[in-house]
Amino acid sequence: MERRGERERSHKLRIKTSVCLLCLVLLSCVPVWTQVGIPSSAPTASKPEVPNDALGRTTPRGTVLGFISSARKADYEVAAQYMNTRLRGKDAEFLAHQLFVVLDRRLPARLNALSDLPEGSRSNPLKPNEELAGTIRSANGDVDIIVERVDHGKSGPIWLFSSTTLESIPELFEEIDAVSVDSFLPGFLVNTRFLGVVLFEWLAVFVGVPLFYFCTALLNRVLKPVIGKWVRRLFKRPDLPNPQVLPVPIRILLLAAIIRWLLTEISLPLLARQFWFSTASMITIAGCVWLSILVNARIEQYIVQRLQVHNLAGTTSVLRLARRMIDGLIIFAGGMVTLYYFGVKPTAALAGLGVGGIAVAFAAQKTLENMIGGVSLILDRAVRVGDFLKVGEILGTVDDIGLRSTRIRTLDRTMVSVPNGQIANLSLENFSMRDRFWFHPTLRLGYGTNSEQMTAVLEGIRSLLGETRLVDPMSVRVRFLNLGTSSLEVEIFAYILARDWNQFLEIQEGLLLQMLKCVESAGVHIALPSQTIFVASTLAKTDFGGVGLVKTHTPDGKTTDRSTAKSA
Repeated sequence: MERRGERERSHKLRIKTSVCLLCLVLLSCVPVWTQVGIPSSAPTASKPEVPNDALGRTTPRGTVLGFISSARKADYEVAAQYMNTRLRGKDAEFLAHQLFVVLDRRLPARLNALSDLPEGSRSNPLKPNEELAGTIRSANGDVDIIVERVDHGKSGPIWLFSSTTLESIPELFEEIDAVSVDSFLPGFLVNTRFLGVVLFEWLAVFVGVPLFYFCTALLNRVLKPVIGKWVRRLFKRPDLPNPQVLPVPIRILLLAAIIRWLLTEISLPLLARQFWFSTASMITIAGCVWLSILVNARIEQYIVQRLQVHNLAGTTSVLRLARRMIDGLIIFAGGMVTLYYFGVKPTAALAGLGVGGIAVAFAAQKTLENMIGGVSLILDRAVRVGDFLKVGEILGTVDDIGLRSTRIRTLDRTMVSVPNGQIANLSLENFSMRDRFWFHPTLRLGYGTNSEQMTAVLEGIRSLLGETRLVDPMSVRVRFLNLGTSSLEVEIFAYILARDWNQFLEIQEGLLLQMLKCVESAGVHIALPSQTIFVASTLAKTDFGGVGLVKTHTPDGKTTDRSTAKSA
């Protein structure tokens, strides 16, 4: 019950987070909508300085937006100045009214794609002074809405709706029969404006969109147990949880699809259609980015599970880095698409990103060095979690391998964090990667051992090592090595096939006990360190740990014996 409650709380938190994110996306689109109706009179930086036009007709976008802004205010006298026509007075104003109705009801919502440069986009090299604002379908074929660049004398060139386009406007005006949303909405919703936006738009943003999203969340909750039951029956696994039928990215993509569908069924004003089209595009970009990140996380989770089966858990750090880099690229691509959609050239941003990347690389040189060192350690598998190793003066067990540092648990149970860049430069001794353990004791026998006893000891130890199953027989070597200062030295050399250090210590303990038995059975003893001391003309021998005899000559010619005990 407790886990179920935590799951429900986390689910509610995800829903609240998703709704907040969706509202932020929509709010980010509202300023775009309010700015659409404002003509841009200031052109962007161009090679020759172009004179500013009071009506903002120096760019194709400024002409279209300026005309729509004037016509929305029913100022057709000003709107007529955006047309390249010989008509004057009332005739020009009526033609401006017809053009506004045609554009407002039938022009595709692609105002963001219009060029904001004084020379235009020059997409058609054969007609560089013409800019296509959109194509309207009619009963007699498609009609291109074109603005053309016209020389305006001392004021310089300006952009106007072309005379060819204006000839087709009266016929298109007669075909306007679409049912507008204004005809079935209450008047106060259509005529009331707040911050320049119709009240109906505010209600649609803050009531309609969240309500539809809530319906998709409710649908997801209803479908989860149904689909979960079917999946458990299909795979015959009763422990499988209920899947997410409609994840949050799918819901917001579904919301964007519904908005686009409604735009084709309901006739809205051009600026309203531009706002909702931009909103749907932003939601689509956000949903695609979000969904790509979720898919990337699922792929990482699947690969990590496969690596854990093959005992490659250390590679998860590299996978985590790769996933974060891919997530960053996905978010960056979404940002570039958004800038391109709103008519911003991403070339300067990419160039600035390259310069900024170089600066960041210089500033984070040590961090990048540690990250590269961590990746090389993980991919080369030089160190694994659980290995017992020695790095410089540090001796301990590897607890975790990160991208920046490796954490080592010392024998004192302290945690030492060593940067991966230092590990790559220091000598690294990995004890856990030994295929066998070196057994190399030196046996020191007393000088009272004769040759027969020495031979018996050597043969006994050789036989012992040869009969032990976990000792490599090809590596066994037992030799009478040296006549030492206080003992006869026997070298024992062999490799033990042990699983780990603890097993090696256990085998070594058994072998040492058996060797002591061999020594005892041969009638010899382990030598103790001894030393010979000369005092004047008297030889005194003291065995460390034993009892010695010292002879001393007195002045009257007598000799005294004195027993002494001296410790090492």
